Amino acid sequence: MNTRQHAASGLRLALLILFILLQLSALAGVLLFFQKKFTWFYAACEVLSFLAALYILQEDENPSYKIPWILVTLLLPLLGGPAYLLYGRVHPSRAERRREAALIEQLDKASTHLPETACDVPPEMERQVDYLRRVAEAPVYANTQVEYFPEGDAFFAALLRELLTAERFIFLEYYIIHPGKLWDSVLEILKEKARQGVDVRVAFDAVGCIETLPPGFPAQMELAGIACCAFNRFNSLLSARFNNRDHRKICVIDGRVGFTGGINLADEYANLITRFGHWKDTAVLLRGEAVWSLTTAFLTMWGLMRDVHEDFRLYLPPSDCPPAPGLVQPFADTPRDQEPVGLTAYCNMLAAARRYVWITTPYLVPDHVLVTALTTAAKSGVDVRIVTPGVPDKKLVYRLTRSYYPVLLRAGVRIFEYTPGFLHAKQFLSDDRCAIVGTINLDYRSLCHHYECAAWMCDVPALANIRADFEQLFPQCREITPELSRRQSRGHRLLVAVLRIFSPML
Repeated sequence: MNTRQHAASGLRLALLILFILLQLSALAGVLLFFQKKFTWFYAACEVLSFLAALYILQEDENPSYKIPWILVTLLLPLLGGPAYLLYGRVHPSRAERRREAALIEQLDKASTHLPETACDVPPEMERQVDYLRRVAEAPVYANTQVEYFPEGDAFFAALLRELLTAERFIFLEYYIIHPGKLWDSVLEILKEKARQGVDVRVAFDAVGCIETLPPGFPAQMELAGIACCAFNRFNSLLSARFNNRDHRKICVIDGRVGFTGGINLADEYANLITRFGHWKDTAVLLRGEAVWSLTTAFLTMWGLMRDVHEDFRLYLPPSDCPPAPGLVQPFADTPRDQEPVGLTAYCNMLAAARRYVWITTPYLVPDHVLVTALTTAAKSGVDVRIVTPGVPDKKLVYRLTRSYYPVLLRAGVRIFEYTPGFLHAKQFLSDDRCAIVGTINLDYRSLCHHYECAAWMCDVPALANIRADFEQLFPQCREITPELSRRQSRGHRLLVAVLRIFSPML
């Protein structure tokens, strides 16, 4: 990105912050005016805040999410109740529900044209498979080859290689796109493929790219023949949807190859530039039947963003997928259905583990449900290990992450910090039998607020590569001991206590 583009992005961010502050100031001013002029108005707000707290209490929500909202509602009666109504929950409109129903109908029509493949699910994996299949509507597939990338440079080499083979369509959906050597290389191929008549589409998150892409980026892509769409542009602070971001990372090529994982389209992910030390991230390539779930995840999100209805059957995978051992079950998670799919999939793995569960996450801000699952597994004799960054990208979140170390360590969970730099990988590996690699962090925002995706894998050969990567990762880390976790000042502990209360709202 050149200097002019940097300036434009900085100006856009400054204007966004100014717009938010103006809205907050106006709202606060109106409420304070009424408070001073009408005592009865303030008394009514007190009553309404109490009623709002009761309403929040009876809602079918995670208690970790209810507590901060109840505190805000009771402490700030003028703002708490309205804030919860605006930001507390996402309620799809009637038009959005109709749009979703039409997309589901297209998906069902297309899925009937898929060949039926018998999947022999091991009994100990049936709980996970059935949950993802029934609740997340994520089919389980055989005949899918998996390639694991332990670093960003290997991922980008494979991505460029596969993009060059596209003949029908290329779908890209990423939280962050940042112009640089890597994106420029990808864009050059996308433009050439668009000239060849390939259906090329790019989706990105408006907030994730607010500092990386110029305001006219979608129009620039459209001029090059590339359909482009930004997810959830900022229009008004008074919208709960602004709190929900598209955090997915998906690339689908011709329905036969798909990529997902933690890696965004930016140079730091391949360590071409240095940010927070060495950047450690991972991804997987799927080749075969399971790519269909990544295709439909993209098409569904595209339909919601652009309000288009298209025939999903045009994007069916090839019918001649080569045989491959094991099972693959890609799944998507959305805040619209109030179902924490990623959280439940992680907890299912912890509950089913017999020997070990090894985890990497850049942010460790678990709620009570996840803390219980982690500690219960460790207390039951399972070797639970969590690797977090040694060099943080967000200092407050880093402090919050470390505040959860003591309770986990007391239960027998082993915690490691990746000393060479920032670890951005999001994955679980259990018993050499199954793994999840995707975009889902261990914090409330990722588990409940964001649109996410991942791939659950069972008995695929790539699991050996994931284990080998973990075994190379541990020696590069500093293991946290109870003594290290206790070295905190009183001021730090007070700050962390406040952050932990409101962490589900951050």
